[in-house]
Amino acid sequence: MAGFLFKVIREQIPRTQEELATDLGVDKSTLQGWESGRRPLSATRAGNLVAMRRKLIRLGAPPALVDALSLAMDADFILGEILGSGTGAGSVEEHPLAGWVLTRDTTHMIGWAVSGVLPGVVAAQLNIPAARRGPVAVAPLLGAADRVRFFNTLRQSADLADRDAEDAALLRRQVFYLSSYDRDWDATEWFDGIRRRGRLTASVSGWSPRWAEARSVAAALARQGDPELLQDFIARSLTDNDDAEAANLNYWAHWLGLDGRPQTDDNFMAERGRPAWDASALLRQLAVRLDRAAEYTDLYVHSIWSLLIARRGLLDVDPHVTEDLGTRVRLLLDGGSLSTQSRRELEAVHYGLRIGGFGSTQLIQRTEGRR
Repeated sequence: MAGFLFKVIREQIPRTQEELATDLGVDKSTLQGWESGRRPLSATRAGNLVAMRRKLIRLGAPPALVDALSLAMDADFILGEILGSGTGAGSVEEHPLAGWVLTRDTTHMIGWAVSGVLPGVVAAQLNIPAARRGPVAVAPLLGAADRVRFFNTLRQSADLADRDAEDAALLRRQVFYLSSYDRDWDATEWFDGIRRRGRLTASVSGWSPRWAEARSVAAALARQGDPELLQDFIARSLTDNDDAEAANLNYWAHWLGLDGRPQTDDNFMAERGRPAWDASALLRQLAVRLDRAAEYTDLYVHSIWSLLIARRGLLDVDPHVTEDLGTRVRLLLDGGSLSTQSRRELEAVHYGLRIGGFGSTQLIQRTEGRR
């Protein structure tokens, strides 16, 4: 992953391999080794890696792509551990997905390797429209045999994990989401089998590590084209539960990179009080995604509605965010493909936008009046 991204960066500057090797003061063979993956970038001395990243930016490389090298190296580590011998049958504590909560960007880097779907952080720098972010012709795609082994090892890890352990819940939920990149996988059948064996809870009342697991199951099935469980999760495990609503927003902030604290378990989702993230930034990130991934529209809509209730006066903070949100809300309301709950919540948000901001009580009353 890191080597392929390094090649993308070199081409964006642009430089030939020989030219960039000269600029960086390394042999051409060293640079070729980085790009091919034969010589991992992560094996480079830390000081040399820092200097190289700064030099790449001075040469004209997009800073966001250079920053993404760290994400790519993290993805390489996880891919290597999972594809390595014994990971599927090893202890939960040793699994790379059991003691570290992934962010969206790292997850999408892994997805790039196993599905060819271009990560948003890369697509944005290459000016590729969101609608075209499907599998690309040239990508750091694992070979077919390695992809099968990766997904099989993932699911073996989830099957072997103790269902009552909190670290196992983190492992399983991250396995569930990564497995949704496998388009040859019958997700519904697999989840039904786990549920029949008592190893999975699809709906959970109130915050717990199993709540986070249920959220990931619903998101994985939605990604596979089945939105019903996600809609049920929103109605039964989110709505009207303050702890769950707070956990959902906390997780969004971590997933989208707005809470920069590394997390080794899911307990941060239960935090109440003053959040470690900026509410206006979260509103902006959720708003721009309203029309990008139809499978998650219900979750985006509910999360925006919940955020506006939790952060009174948020629509007055940034007029640009509010204007963008209004445009996207109107387009969705005119589209006619919303669930009943999403339409009700979106109409409440639209009402607040029209009157120029509102408190949480007004928003709740507006929503309740349409039930």
